[in-house]
Amino acid sequence: MDGDVSSFMIQLLQIIWINILLSGDNAVVIALACRGLPPKNRKMGIIAGAGVAIVLRIIFTLLVVSLLAVPYLRIGGGVLLIWIAVKLLTEETDESSVTEASSVWHAVRIVAIADTVMSLDNVLAIAAVAKDSNLLVIIGLGLSIPLIVFGAQLVIAMIERFPWLVWVGAGLLGFVAGELVVSEPFVIGLLGNIPAHTAELVLGGIGVVIVLGIGALLKRRARHAHSPAG
Repeated sequence: MDGDVSSFMIQLLQIIWINILLSGDNAVVIALACRGLPPKNRKMGIIAGAGVAIVLRIIFTLLVVSLLAVPYLRIGGGVLLIWIAVKLLTEETDESSVTEASSVWHAVRIVAIADTVMSLDNVLAIAAVAKDSNLLVIIGLGLSIPLIVFGAQLVIAMIERFPWLVWVGAGLLGFVAGELVVSEPFVIGLLGNIPAHTAELVLGGIGVVIVLGIGALLKRRARHAHSPAG
């Protein structure tokens, strides 16, 4: 009996630790999505976004093993994540046109889409640790809610002081998108004998360049369109 309890606790701690590592990405998404909300609505957006992130992580951890067998799903997820990162950059000046109530919902929607994509690259590790124990998945991921909420609030405070961190966050999402594409079996076959770690760095770097390049181009066009000369 003691052995079973010890094994359960070890697996639980492993799941919590894995999700701590993953929560950094979630905190960035939540922070970027909520950064334009009024202060009185921001906490609600962070909590709602974190709750959605955890629920989605649980659902995908329980179900995504079969979904990942679908060919090219990871490539599609990587493309979607790049689109989300660019959208977060280019919508920075448009938040004032969204009402407070709808902006909270809009932030939660962005978090939901992003976490759905980002979960695909990580849930297999959590599911492997849980060894088919749904209770472990639910408890382990549920305990990470405070970690994600705290992380999002910390990131928001830093973004308000250093606005350029928005671009760092978007670049991080681009890197995650590249890692997601590399994990696709079709891409692995194309890469041949290239080490997985090297491939992740290269494709992740390409993802960063794509996101920041498109974001900078669209922001420049937007500034030109709104300038007196334009």
